[in-house]
Amino acid sequence: MSLLVLFSVFLLCLPVGASPKNGTKAVGDDPFPRFLRSHTRRYSHGSLEFARRERLFRESIQRHIYLNSVFSSYENNSAIYGINQFSDLSPEEFKAVYLRSKAVKLPKYISSVKTSTKETSLPAKFDWRDKNFVAPVRNQLSCGGCWAFSIVGGIESVHAIKGNLLEELSVQQVIDCSYEDYGCNGGSTVSALDWLNKTQVKLVRASEYIFKAETGICHYFPSSEFGVSIRGYEAYNFSDSEELMMAQLLDLGPLAVIVNAVSWQDYLGGIIQHHCSSGEANHAVLITGFDRTGDVPYWIVQNSWGTTWGIDGYVYIKIGENVCGIANTVSAALL
Repeated sequence: MSLLVLFSVFLLCLPVGASPKNGTKAVGDDPFPRFLRSHTRRYSHGSLEFARRERLFRESIQRHIYLNSVFSSYENNSAIYGINQFSDLSPEEFKAVYLRSKAVKLPKYISSVKTSTKETSLPAKFDWRDKNFVAPVRNQLSCGGCWAFSIVGGIESVHAIKGNLLEELSVQQVIDCSYEDYGCNGGSTVSALDWLNKTQVKLVRASEYIFKAETGICHYFPSSEFGVSIRGYEAYNFSDSEELMMAQLLDLGPLAVIVNAVSWQDYLGGIIQHHCSSGEANHAVLITGFDRTGDVPYWIVQNSWGTTWGIDGYVYIKIGENVCGIANTVSAALL
């Protein structure tokens, strides 16, 4: 039975006016006004828009109850869902604005080294952030340019791993100039890397080509200017071999991936183990590391929705079952 059907059944079973056992609010402690204040929403009180956003907000709370109840009694470290900056959006609005990446079918990765050898040589825990090779979390705002954020983040890291200063490069340059993509209306990590490889365009600093959260006219820079170009890229499907994907992370640096992130609208923390199919891929992110020291091994994934989302802008995803389709579309820049 699909998540949507289960959720619909759950809502139908709630009595009218029912409150969650652990979420009963006292009179005067309505979470919606607090949400409006904390997220600087300015809907005109009494307007149709105010009523609509309040309805969507209260529907999101019921969704959180469902998401937190289904598997919480079965597993440790399960993901937690609740109120965040997206709680006044409908699932359709959220998807239309924030889930705009497109996946492509990639060949399966085939290693020349035996899987067992790769597995035994892997550390229990690894994160490129610990070596100061990952730039800070960014915020794509209302621009559907996650695909550009993920590959630029990967290029920044590889450039630093090669012995250079860690610098923030221009995401806006990729959004404006990658002619195989659609700017803030969506794109693909693989097609963007292909564009960078074909044209040998140098990515300039973010401070020189500032992010504007909208698609603009492509700006060109003299070849003498500072910039980072790639010499190639790798892109594979690791859906049956996430242990080899961990080895690639160590060898190549952070990995740009495209996932199904529909349930991420409500994510607060913990390890996503369910609520996330490997079906339609729609959002690009950057894997910076992994942790296999606990009962549930997980990927450490940088998102581009700001530091107030998730775990300071990050999300943890279980390793080994291709959760969210995280291993289907994996790419890395070569410098």
